[in-house]
Amino acid sequence: MSALPRWADPAVPEKELDPQGLSRRGMLRRAGLFGTAFAAAATLPEAAPAAASESDDEQDLVYLVGDHHVHTQYSHDAKYTLAQAARRGAQYGLDWMVCTEHSNLGHDTTGAALEHADILAARAENPRLLIFQGLEWYIPGAEHATVFTPPGEHEVEVLRQFERSYDGKLLARTEGTAANEALAVAAIRWLAAQKAAGYVDDALILANHPSRLGIDSPHELRAWRDAAPDLVIGMEGAPGAQGAALPGLRGATSVRGEYENKPSAQSHPGYPAEAYLTYGGFDWMTATVGGLWDALLAEGRLFSITSNSDNHRTVRDTLRNGDYPPGATFDSLGHVPDPVETGAAQPGSDFWPGQFSRTHVGVKRFGYREVMDGLRAGRVWVDHGQLVDGLDVRLTSSHGRSATLGGRLRVRRGDRITLTVTVAGASRPNFLGTLPRLAHLDVIRGAVTGRPADPDTWRAPQTRVVESVDVSRRTGEYTVRIPLGAVTAPGYVRVRGSDGKRHGAGLLGARVDPHGPIAHPPGDGDPWLDTWLYTNPIFIEVA
Repeated sequence: MSALPRWADPAVPEKELDPQGLSRRGMLRRAGLFGTAFAAAATLPEAAPAAASESDDEQDLVYLVGDHHVHTQYSHDAKYTLAQAARRGAQYGLDWMVCTEHSNLGHDTTGAALEHADILAARAENPRLLIFQGLEWYIPGAEHATVFTPPGEHEVEVLRQFERSYDGKLLARTEGTAANEALAVAAIRWLAAQKAAGYVDDALILANHPSRLGIDSPHELRAWRDAAPDLVIGMEGAPGAQGAALPGLRGATSVRGEYENKPSAQSHPGYPAEAYLTYGGFDWMTATVGGLWDALLAEGRLFSITSNSDNHRTVRDTLRNGDYPPGATFDSLGHVPDPVETGAAQPGSDFWPGQFSRTHVGVKRFGYREVMDGLRAGRVWVDHGQLVDGLDVRLTSSHGRSATLGGRLRVRRGDRITLTVTVAGASRPNFLGTLPRLAHLDVIRGAVTGRPADPDTWRAPQTRVVESVDVSRRTGEYTVRIPLGAVTAPGYVRVRGSDGKRHGAGLLGARVDPHGPIAHPPGDGDPWLDTWLYTNPIFIEVA
């Protein structure tokens, strides 16, 4: 059995918890899940998990905090030991994390197996933290993606086989050709086949920093999802490297997320120049109301977003990379040497896992299976800077039916619906040392119009902000109820919020989004002064 998080463990006295831990324990009690009811096995049983039902009404959920994009010394461009990364994740409040090393010859031949031994040790050292082993896949002809499986007999070997057979970097298949796009789809289907055959119990794939280079075209995103919808479940709504534009850190051209690129010959020609920036730290695909994320949701199919550290080198950390022994290389060792203390700040763009970016996944029990099932079901919301302690979102009909994030509310035409958002306001200073304050909640509503004729469509013209609620004077735990009127057609609803410090007209105009996230001046993007939260959608189906 895996140990429970401190806030969920009845053996830990309440006097030893901080305010946020007390708040989370209160949520657990109200859900009736405190104690043994929340404990689950640390490894999966032999039977593969059932796919989440789109009609489940999950009333009793607790949200686990995680990060599915973390690098260690087993990536050629990172520096921390796995033990250091795990300890920091535990320090900053993570319940789960995924180690996602870059594909590389040294990783394939040596590093993956060495890392696995370190992961087993880290799991023993940090029993309250669920630690997955994964891979950052160089998608043939496109960007990167997180690929991971749960603990099991073949958790390392399946990653090595996948990397060896389908990695764009290892195979020199990086150009955006039709053949390389087909190879990416074949890779996804191969991994799905390993799950179907029982070689691994489960697997998930999420696209990373999808518009950083403009090479993840809309038709590719759709093709990956269509190849295995139970595996390819979404994308990073916000990239890592959120500290990249701290004033004075990396120079006058720095942008949050290291989104400092211009269109290239490999970029999708249908993307505007605005696609290569972040907005409130979020990727253009997510930040644009009526943009590509909404265009995917408008098909009536779930596509989740996450927020992660992508930790390689932490801002203002004082460790430097160690020195290779004479004649040694990353490929010969399978890792970079252990870092060395310098006592002086070193270059970096990232925050530690959990320090700034958080992905919250709704579960009923604590375990690896539960995290993966929660991600697949879309019970997900994300935030930056510990903007709030907790969030619960419900959509209910006048006939008493309800659904939460990732779910589907089935109603009759003409039924009236109400959105209920319960916020646990920040109860302690964040990791900068300031107490965050949520300023407003925005309700974004779109129509479900089905699959577009053009697979490169990236707009959802019927999506817009329909309500905005000022909550700047509210503290503690509070509930906001927003009537959304009578339903006339299928659609979806999602929620966004911010600290209100930086906003303006959205990228598709004020009529669509009157006060959305905006790009910061290059080199002047302190992320702690511009924080947002986003939820996954709730779909509305009409009988």
